[in-house]
Amino acid sequence: MHDFEVISNEKIADGIFSLVISAPRLASALKPGQFVNIRVPGDPSELLRVPLSYVAADPERGTVKIWYAVVGKGTQRMSEWDRGFTSDLLGPGGHGWRVPEGARRVLVVGGGIGVPPVLCLARELAEAGVAVDACVGSATAAKLVGVEDFEALGAGEVCVATDDGTAGLHGFCTESAAELLSSHEYDYVATCGPGVMMSKVAASAAEAGVYCEASLERMMSCGFGACSTCNVETTDGMQGACMCGPVFDATKVVVW
Repeated sequence: MHDFEVISNEKIADGIFSLVISAPRLASALKPGQFVNIRVPGDPSELLRVPLSYVAADPERGTVKIWYAVVGKGTQRMSEWDRGFTSDLLGPGGHGWRVPEGARRVLVVGGGIGVPPVLCLARELAEAGVAVDACVGSATAAKLVGVEDFEALGAGEVCVATDDGTAGLHGFCTESAAELLSSHEYDYVATCGPGVMMSKVAASAAEAGVYCEASLERMMSCGFGACSTCNVETTDGMQGACMCGPVFDATKVVVW
């Protein structure tokens, strides 16, 4: 359990906010791909916390940055938080990305609000000298996030796709990912976004013979394996996303 204080909470795209909190112990403990479960006060009828991935942590400053989409009453109340607001959260939750040792080139694919966990990983890999390419997808240009961040960290290729064609490729980022996988040699693929998107990325990675991991979104009611509401059907049986995930070996996921 971590108490936190809001440092900033700004809108960065249509319906998407960037929340920066002060939580020193958490900032030093988080690993790319993990999540936090945030208490959002204001409605006593809503007992569950909101599970969210993070996009950056700064142990020196003791801050954590979280990008989130407003999709319900809880995140709507979150979007109204001002500097100085306090609450608490559970974390770090689950386990993150497991990049093969010695990986030299990695492809990350993020769709919508699935960008934060792969951007977090890409930043860490780039700092370690690993070459990174990225595919970013969104419904429309107004909802795109992360493109400039991938460029800033030195990603070799940053492919953008929007469903309506208002930015980048008119189509899906899965198409760009498939092209890169067929024309480049990668040691690892990390993907997060809608299930349909991740299943296609996983299929392209399998065809190219590249190990792929996917971060799956489920309703993590408790966040620590007690309630079994976030189960993922895998070839190894039902596994809770909050403890066995949220990052899974893509070849083992049965139901996306």
